[in-house]
Amino acid sequence: MLLDNFTGQSLENFEKPTLLYDNGMHTTYWLGYPEETAFRTNAYLIRDHNEAIVVDPGSSDNFDFIKKRIRQIIDPSNVNAIILCHQDPDVASSLPDWLELNPDIKVITTHRTNVLLPHYTKKEFNAVLVDDTFRYTFSSGNRLRFVEAPFLHFPGAFATYDTVSHFLFSGDIFAALDYDWKLVVDNFEAHIPQLDLFHKDYMASNKASAGFARKLESHTIDAILPQHGSIIRKNNVEEALEYLKTLKCGLDLIYPD
Repeated sequence: MLLDNFTGQSLENFEKPTLLYDNGMHTTYWLGYPEETAFRTNAYLIRDHNEAIVVDPGSSDNFDFIKKRIRQIIDPSNVNAIILCHQDPDVASSLPDWLELNPDIKVITTHRTNVLLPHYTKKEFNAVLVDDTFRYTFSSGNRLRFVEAPFLHFPGAFATYDTVSHFLFSGDIFAALDYDWKLVVDNFEAHIPQLDLFHKDYMASNKASAGFARKLESHTIDAILPQHGSIIRKNNVEEALEYLKTLKCGLDLIYPD
């Protein structure tokens, strides 16, 4: 698996888009992040034949960097859609930049998130509203599925599941804070404290995290690609789901009684 090639490598090894999956017609790239910070933000590109979608496109401040990375793969104006898993600025504040680049771009999100996006732009845009039953279909027939993740950490949060690569783009779920960053987790047990730094403060409760984990049990997941931190490979997926099932966070800690 391509992800195995990047275990243990740090940011300085990645000066161009990093290919994570390729079956000849369907590819996935990690686009990178321009700054050294414990709260680094990952953006991803899914390309299916001549169509392309950016997952978690990031902030307006980083738009030029992401656009430059995409240009190494395709013309950025040919990106068909962006996926906004929730409305936070580190995910969605580049929306006006994308609309300037391509006014017809599809904005894939949930109803609850879409209500807040006009705070970034007054321009009309093509919103594609998703839920657990929605399927986004490429011209090839390949599909993306969506898994709602209420209160992790936003009521309208969701994850994206690529039925071709079997990658789960999990947004803030499985986010980690770590200065000693690696693209791919090489020791999940050692990674848990970095997960805790984010999840204990941001996620609502064990009822939310365990409920989401149970929704994923029917999916074949070959990698988890969060918006922050490191990618989790197939051999650690079961441990990652168990982490969510047993996680005490948010209201569990604030109101323990």
